Amino acid sequence: METLFAMAPQGGEGGGGMMGTLIMFGAIFLIFYFMIIRPQQKRQKEREKLLSAVEKGDKVVTSGGMYGEVTGVEDKIVWVKVSDNTKIKFDKNAIAAILNSDGTTTSLEKK
Repeated sequence: METLFAMAPQGGEGGGGMMGTLIMFGAIFLIFYFMIIRPQQKRQKEREKLLSAVEKGDKVVTSGGMYGEVTGVEDKIVWVKVSDNTKIKFDKNAIAAILNSDGTTTSLEKK
């Protein structure tokens, strides 16, 4: 009979409880925020800033790979001249990079 009592689970000893679990979830959320969410927000703000700075005369590359010169800018639309008599209307978000005069590009795509 004594062996049955020895095999019974001991009472009164609990784990870390709910508080430990909440602390772990909070730590995981903070790591997730600083590693993923915050850098994405910074990239998005930078992209919006560069897109709002697009103006007539800028040389651009679209996300489809078309090179051209901006001939007009509206609210969310840009007109891009791709050849002598060809102007194409694009959504501003289709601009992937702005070509600088020194031959370098200002990329707007995710890094």
